[in-house]
Amino acid sequence: MSRCLVCGGAGFIGSHLCKRLLDDGHEVICLDNFSTGRKKNILNLLDNHNFDLIRHDVTIPFLIETDFIYNLACPASPVQYQKDPVKTINTSTLGVINALELARKTGARILQASTSEVYGDPDVHPQAEWYWGNTNPVGIRSCYDESKRCAETLFCDYNRQFGVDIRIVRIFNTYGKNMSSNDGRVVSNFIVQALNNEDITIYGDGNQTRSFQYVDDLIAGLIAVMNSNIKTPINIGNPSEFTILALAKLVIKLTGSHSNIIFLPLPQDDPRQRCPDITLARELLNWQPTVNLVDGLNKTIEYFKIENSSNK
Repeated sequence: MSRCLVCGGAGFIGSHLCKRLLDDGHEVICLDNFSTGRKKNILNLLDNHNFDLIRHDVTIPFLIETDFIYNLACPASPVQYQKDPVKTINTSTLGVINALELARKTGARILQASTSEVYGDPDVHPQAEWYWGNTNPVGIRSCYDESKRCAETLFCDYNRQFGVDIRIVRIFNTYGKNMSSNDGRVVSNFIVQALNNEDITIYGDGNQTRSFQYVDDLIAGLIAVMNSNIKTPINIGNPSEFTILALAKLVIKLTGSHSNIIFLPLPQDDPRQRCPDITLARELLNWQPTVNLVDGLNKTIEYFKIENSSNK
């Protein structure tokens, strides 16, 4: 049994990670300030004697005895991270320094949940870890993209300068249970709109592409990276690529919705293509996604049906 700290543990991904770590027999400390995390995501864990919940903001230093640190603390959708861009930057810089200082003091291994957004609007496709990206440092998405890039730099420098045992995962589009209906992510947007028979809103012409991984695959990838010896960034995502328009049509089909599709202007710096090269994950971790899009969407649709009914 190891003692694991999950910063941002009440969020969409963090709550799944907490549950998986508990299921694997570990002690889990969930640290969250609930700015975007939700207590309902972890309600089913509170009675577990191996689970502790601490309400705390990572931008304020903290000291906790732990063996492993998973740093997922940061708003992760454009709606969330653009609401308070300076806070977003602080979370991925000051918050990351505080997490790294904790790892330095305790000797814990620490994993940073980075993002495919470090690649920006890529001119290399698919995106491999060697690619340095094409980002706008002064745009409306920069608070997230650039602070996540800085977080990777901090991790690498703490490793080089202080010997901190680091792991870095670049997470590609992920969906599944415990998503918030108003987080602005494309999968949750489409499903909620379809279930309510509202117009499905596509930004741009819908020909931009994304790849979508179900959350269970991501959690398996995070744990595989933490348990590996890989200290350089590694992509965890699903290499199956879909246009946004194809996703919207599939959601309408799976929900039996009567929604129409409407098109709105494309936001600034929205990437045209986003698809991971997961060669390293396959070769070094023996990891690859196992849940196809239809199966994952069906599970997520059932979750939002329950959410909708409970909100009425």
